[in-house]
Amino acid sequence: MQRILIILLCSAGICSLSAQTNKYPKEQEIADSTRVLQELVVQSRQILGSKFQAQNRTGSAYYISPLEIQKLGYTDINRMLKAVPGVNLYEEDGFGLRPNISLRGTKAERSERITIMEDGILAAPAPYSSPAAYYFPNAARMQAVEVLKGSSQVQYGPFTTGGAINMVSAAIPHRFAGKLNTSYGSYGTFKAHAQLGDSFRHWGYMVEYLRMQSDGFKRLSDGQKAGLERNDLIAKLRVNTDQSEDTNHALELKFGYANEDSDETYVGLTEADFALKPFVRYLGSQKDNIKTKHVQLVATYLLSLGFNTKITANAYHNYFHRNWYKLNDVRAGHTKGEKRSLEQVLSEPEINSVYYEILTGQRDYLEDGLIMRANNRSYYSSGLQAKAEHKLRLGGVYMNLEAGLRYHQDLEDRYQWDDAYSMKGGVMTLYLAGIHGAQANRITSANALASHLLAKLAWGNITLTTGLRYEDIRLLRNDMGREDPRRTGMRRHELTNAARVLIPSAGISVKLFRGASVFFGAHKGFAPPGITDIPRIVPHRSLIPEGGFQQQKPEESINMELGGRFTRGNLHVELIGFYNNYSNMLGSDLAAAGGLGTLEQFNIGRAIVHGAEFLARYQPLPESWRIGLPLQLSYTYTDTEMRNAFVSNSWGKVDIGDEIPYIAQHTLNAQIGLEHRWADLHLSMRYNSDMRTKPGQGSIAERELIPNHTVWDASARIHLSRKISLSVNAINITNKTYLTSRHPSGLRPGHPRGFYLGMSAKL
Repeated sequence: MQRILIILLCSAGICSLSAQTNKYPKEQEIADSTRVLQELVVQSRQILGSKFQAQNRTGSAYYISPLEIQKLGYTDINRMLKAVPGVNLYEEDGFGLRPNISLRGTKAERSERITIMEDGILAAPAPYSSPAAYYFPNAARMQAVEVLKGSSQVQYGPFTTGGAINMVSAAIPHRFAGKLNTSYGSYGTFKAHAQLGDSFRHWGYMVEYLRMQSDGFKRLSDGQKAGLERNDLIAKLRVNTDQSEDTNHALELKFGYANEDSDETYVGLTEADFALKPFVRYLGSQKDNIKTKHVQLVATYLLSLGFNTKITANAYHNYFHRNWYKLNDVRAGHTKGEKRSLEQVLSEPEINSVYYEILTGQRDYLEDGLIMRANNRSYYSSGLQAKAEHKLRLGGVYMNLEAGLRYHQDLEDRYQWDDAYSMKGGVMTLYLAGIHGAQANRITSANALASHLLAKLAWGNITLTTGLRYEDIRLLRNDMGREDPRRTGMRRHELTNAARVLIPSAGISVKLFRGASVFFGAHKGFAPPGITDIPRIVPHRSLIPEGGFQQQKPEESINMELGGRFTRGNLHVELIGFYNNYSNMLGSDLAAAGGLGTLEQFNIGRAIVHGAEFLARYQPLPESWRIGLPLQLSYTYTDTEMRNAFVSNSWGKVDIGDEIPYIAQHTLNAQIGLEHRWADLHLSMRYNSDMRTKPGQGSIAERELIPNHTVWDASARIHLSRKISLSVNAINITNKTYLTSRHPSGLRPGHPRGFYLGMSAKL
């Protein structure tokens, strides 16, 4: 049976065994792979499923296992991903509510240039029509996290330049099981996570609830708290036929509901205030709040025809609504020039002293001094997708063939307004309510047909993977305008755009000797275009008055990677170099990036991103000691260079040779642990080099600098029994005060030191 499983794994491109050598992986790896294969047959939710599979692909991949998540006790996706090579990110709120993730130098803002999935289903609110991910699946309830980069991820579009992240939710247990995890600690931060489920001969179920709340580590200058509350509810029901070696059917229904009520703001601090009191919030942000609601419905049908053929079909629907009610402008007069943006006020408080005093509550202003914007938006995303996999053997060649098809629809409904508030004695009072729909009133929709073909062949010591992806995208923007808030249709402006693209990929892995291999991959990078008309540009970068407009083009690049892996006993080492050559990189006018918040994309044009990723894992102690000393080191070098000059609302004037903002050139993560059967202790360190917040080159100006910083975290667990454990988690244990970003508006600190006591119980 083990021999059959190994052959199947090899045909999937997971290993490259030689039929003549008769050598197999270690028993632990076989057992791991067996469990993964069975779970894929039942659930079909994971892409990798284990570290063994991740380190044996023909492209770069990383698997954050359930055991890792339990040991480190993280609930913040930023901290979960910090050990993954090739990942750049920056914090915004300190809790990972809306992460900014970059893979291999893609734009980090709102994670809009990576494919985000939950259980293999697109998870961003509207990945085609409005890709900025203001919703991100709650990492605290995830069982595992999978990261794919390079040619390893081309079948998981639409974004194929940097990579894909798949969040794996908890599975229906094979037998009756339940668990409860609770923790409480600094800043009134509380978490309760409960699961209950069971499986019977022909059906199974699982119910899960997660509650997170905190008073927050920031305080308004009058002492008021700025906290958050999040709830997640997941229910799964599965019906299935008898598990036999012939034909099996399974149908799983998943329902998810989540909401959030957070006192989050776009208002940061001035340089001077950050130096004196980095965790304060100005009184002009006292009304800032975001409320969200998310509903997901997924039906998954799985047909397995023996061990060789599997068909998976999904029908899904996601609804997400958010109203981020937040300060947008400050006014100190009634002429057009007397209104200032937050960026203007906080970057130059001396020049804008009157506005700064109104913002901070030091000056009363009894008229419409503080303009609050209701960023009220609804998102819909739904689709049908199917994938067929077939494994076969032709002589000494093991093959795994995969074909997939997806039809997807999504839209963003933007219906926003501005309210005006006065300031008196540090208290904001509504002065003039705005007309709903008068600030932004439009619907942007997308229809996309995507398909892919993938072939994996293993022959002797060589594994070859080739793939082809097709995307056919239709975009429509229906702008009713500020003059028609009731949407009568009297005033309407429509814009359309479309893109069709073939995305090829190829990768090859060669086993040099036992435990050592090299691999090379190349693929086309792609991201869907925006839907805005842009003026035609002549080579001298001047506008042609009579030249009209051109449609936004998609993002395209040619990406390559070359790497090697070495595994011997408890040592695993990877070194990968990557090179991304953009023929057209896209940017977005995000308020979160310092722009006007129109979300319209703009052409950055030609750009080069290259770098290297290093990973080493080692367990030096012999198994007979019954004590583990796991060591891990990961490092990423990323160099970016724009090859075009242009001007944008978000980035201002950009010159040839400028670097992409919010991409640290050097990131380093180190972990050390001490593990025993009844207790474990882990310590981790993350270093980020200097990072620029605006495009530029050479030395970084102080007003555009995120200084390098090192943050230490630790966790410890004691197992009172096989079913009850106590834990303590500490983040930023040195209480380092560090700057994470200068956007959306002003300077923002990272999370200060926090201690959290927890308990875990299992049935």
